[in-house]
Amino acid sequence: MFLRNLCLLVLALFSPVLPAQQQPAVTDIPVPGALQPVEADAGISEFVRLKFGQNKQPLSLQVAVVRFVPRSGNSNLHVDLISAVHIGESAYYQTINALFPHYDAVLYELVAPQGTRIVRDGNERKGVVSGLQGWMGDALGMRMQLEEVDYTLPNLVHADLSPEEFSQSMKERNESVVGLIGRAWIAGMGQQYSTRAALSQARLFKNLLSGNRELALKTFAAEQMMLSAGLDDAIEGPDGSTLVSVRNKKALQVLRREIAAGKQKLAIFYGVAHMPDIARRLVAEFDLVPDWVGWIDAWNLRQGPDVPSRGFQTRR
Repeated sequence: MFLRNLCLLVLALFSPVLPAQQQPAVTDIPVPGALQPVEADAGISEFVRLKFGQNKQPLSLQVAVVRFVPRSGNSNLHVDLISAVHIGESAYYQTINALFPHYDAVLYELVAPQGTRIVRDGNERKGVVSGLQGWMGDALGMRMQLEEVDYTLPNLVHADLSPEEFSQSMKERNESVVGLIGRAWIAGMGQQYSTRAALSQARLFKNLLSGNRELALKTFAAEQMMLSAGLDDAIEGPDGSTLVSVRNKKALQVLRREIAAGKQKLAIFYGVAHMPDIARRLVAEFDLVPDWVGWIDAWNLRQGPDVPSRGFQTRR
C-alpha cells in the first residue's frame, strides 16, 4: 500500500452542458475529433478516467483537455487546461506536442529555477523523483514526460515554484514529502479491501496468467490510479499544500501576467491532480467558465497490437 501510494503520488503530482448538436468551433485544435460541450455552471471535476469496452475491459486511461472562456466580456480569450501524466504512451505526447503551437503561451509545471528551459539531451533522469518515474515507465513500457514533451518551443512559459520557493513553503507549512505520502497512505487504507480494489487485483492475476506482463501491470496501475483519485483531498487537507495549491497559485500568477501582456490563447499544462483546484480558481478568481471538454488516450490498455491515441474523444 505504501509503495502504491508513493508511485501514484509521483505519477500524479510531481514534475521532474449544451445540446450535443451545438458543437464549438475547433479550428485552432489540430486533432479536433468530437468535443463535449459543458454547461457553464456545471463545473468540471473529472480530469482523468478509464475508458471501457463493451465487455467492461479497460481500453485506455484518458486525460482531459478543458477549455475555459470568459463568462462575459472578452470573447477572444480562452484558457485550456491540458492534463498531464508524467509517464505515458509516445502517441499521447505526440498529441500534446501538436497542441502546443496553437497557443500564444503554454504554462508548464516544473520545480526549477525561474526561466529554466528544458533541453532533451538524453540525460533527463537526474533526481530521485524522475528516477522513480523512469523506473515505472520502463516497467510499464511507456515514456517519461521530460523525455517526450518538446519544452524548447518558444511559447512555453515556466509557471512553477523555484526549488528555494518550494523548500521555503514546505518549511513554513511544516510539511514534508514523507508526511504527505503518509496522509495518502492513511486515506488509502480504507480502499484496500473495497470491491473495486478486489476486482482490480483479480484482473491483475488474470492478465498475468494471459502472458502479457506489461499490459497486466499497466492496467493494474491505471485502475489503482482511479481508486486513489480522492487521495489528493487527503494530501491537501483543509489548508492546502505546497505540492498542489501553492504551486497552482504560482501558475495562476503567471497566467495573470500573460493575460496582462495581451496573450489571448493560453494553456496550462499541469498534472491531473492539480486540475480540479486550478479549475475552481479559474471560476472564482478569473470569472472563467468551462466551455468544452475533450479526452486524450494517455495509456493504451487494449489487448493485442498497440493502438495509437485517437486524440480527443467525447464522454461516453
